[in-house]
Amino acid sequence: MRMTSLFLRTLRDDPTDAEVESHRLLVRAGCIRKVASGVYSWLPLGSRVLRRVEQIVREEMDAAGAQEVILPIAQPLELWERSGRDAAYGPLMFRLQDRKETGFCLSPTAEEVVTTTVAAEYSSYRDLPVNLYQVNWKYRDELRPRFGLLRAREFLMKDAYSFDVDVEGLGVSYQEMYDAYHRVFTRCGLTFRSVEGEAGEIGGDVNHEFMAVAAVGEDDFVWCKQCDYAANVEVARRSAEHPAHHAVVPAADAAPVEKVHTPQLPGIAGVAEHLGAAASELLKCIAFDVDGELGLALVPGDREVNEFALARAVTPRKARLYTDDDFAARPALPKGYIGPGYEGAVLVVADPSVRAPRGWITGANEVDHHVRHVRLDRDFRVDVWADLVTIVSGDPCPNCSGPLSVDRGIEVGQVFQLGTKYARALGAFYTDERGDQHPMVMGCYGIGISRVVAAVVEEHHDEHGIAWPAALAPFDVHLVVLPGKGDAADEVRRTADALYDALRGAGLEVLYDDRDASPGVKFADADLLGMPVQLTLGAKGLARGIVERKVRASGERNELALTDDVLTVGPGELRAAVGARDAWSG
Repeated sequence: MRMTSLFLRTLRDDPTDAEVESHRLLVRAGCIRKVASGVYSWLPLGSRVLRRVEQIVREEMDAAGAQEVILPIAQPLELWERSGRDAAYGPLMFRLQDRKETGFCLSPTAEEVVTTTVAAEYSSYRDLPVNLYQVNWKYRDELRPRFGLLRAREFLMKDAYSFDVDVEGLGVSYQEMYDAYHRVFTRCGLTFRSVEGEAGEIGGDVNHEFMAVAAVGEDDFVWCKQCDYAANVEVARRSAEHPAHHAVVPAADAAPVEKVHTPQLPGIAGVAEHLGAAASELLKCIAFDVDGELGLALVPGDREVNEFALARAVTPRKARLYTDDDFAARPALPKGYIGPGYEGAVLVVADPSVRAPRGWITGANEVDHHVRHVRLDRDFRVDVWADLVTIVSGDPCPNCSGPLSVDRGIEVGQVFQLGTKYARALGAFYTDERGDQHPMVMGCYGIGISRVVAAVVEEHHDEHGIAWPAALAPFDVHLVVLPGKGDAADEVRRTADALYDALRGAGLEVLYDDRDASPGVKFADADLLGMPVQLTLGAKGLARGIVERKVRASGERNELALTDDVLTVGPGELRAAVGARDAWSG
């Protein structure tokens, strides 16, 4: 592709709304353009990368036995009402009506439609297993779209759905997809980890998230340095051998409760400094709503409450942490000064570390006051014990007790074992060999294809621009011609044209910078656009019979002989000489 014909405009300045490198560079490199908040157009270079990712995904899905379908983006809202997920998604779902005022939604995912599709076609155990996938656009009305493609309202996704006769069959399908995901993300050039995940609106008891390691990731994940344990921080656990699980409160010699004045000190740090105590000596009492009533979650002052762990601890009741609006509705509740013995609390949930053999400093249930020497069982009760703290680096691994580490990552894929939730709700049953009916056992498997593009840029860039992995690059080679102004200019152009044709004849995809622009502009754009190999031909090089070669990712440079033999060798030899596509496995 000649750059004089390519629909491309690179930018020297960063977009004003860009907060992360992938957003900044994809816009500057002319890959995407913002249309509305969280909605982007994909221009030719970006579209080529998107198709590269799609191709890798399709190859691995097909190799794993999945079959491609195309499901509608506009889906009947009635299906979502049958599964109950219309309420679960709430304002995240785009809702619309047709001219007959029939309710529809723009698909955030496709469990409902694919389940009814399979139910209408298959009804026997002989039909199963089957695994269907699609590559299609999805819509979620994010409250705060940000980070460019990482949290967009419109995004390209691969979603697959398996149907089996039993849990054992689901396990096989799940493992096939799990292994395929490892191959996909490896081929895309990502550094990633698979971690135990939170099911969210999708549901299911077993699931794994695939996290691309990145400092800008919106998700924290935990991993062990000594074994293969890894989990999203929302579901991460620490060892049951942690001392917090076994500590007990001495029965005697407990000092009496002492009230202390702590004016305008509603926070842990301020109280600890005022009283000369460590934050770990304070008892943090976090208010939460439990089915419309007040609950308290107790953790040491130096730890945070994991809201997802709290929700699991009170299941089947529903829990959410208090907001400012909740406190405004309860003016008698002393925000920042709540103690574990607050009379209005109907449920008290505590982390096992609250059993520590000490008297606690905690809120006195009175503004500007705290109390010392508060003891479990004597001064307050606990109704439910559960691991509530958010895991931090250094906590012991639940598998081997080694130290855990917390990193940030971008979720690029997730796999779920759904069970029979959707099959029962939407009538996907099969008849076994005895004539008995059973719900199909489902799994679902998603990859954020447009998010993969952003994650790759987050990992593969430098101060000059993008450095695409060979498997995803829009073009294999960026050919830069510098004809100059002298007598040799026409000869440089003719030689560059011949080299361009030879490279394409060797099966390489070439971006040819034939513009009338300065060398500085051409070199800056070449580094910004990030093709794996750059070839530069100028008058001085032509006079010496060489073309300059640069590997974009490493900066390695060398010279290739530019003779009739180089231009006429076979495709394999020319590809080897250029060194392009050496990481391409397609």
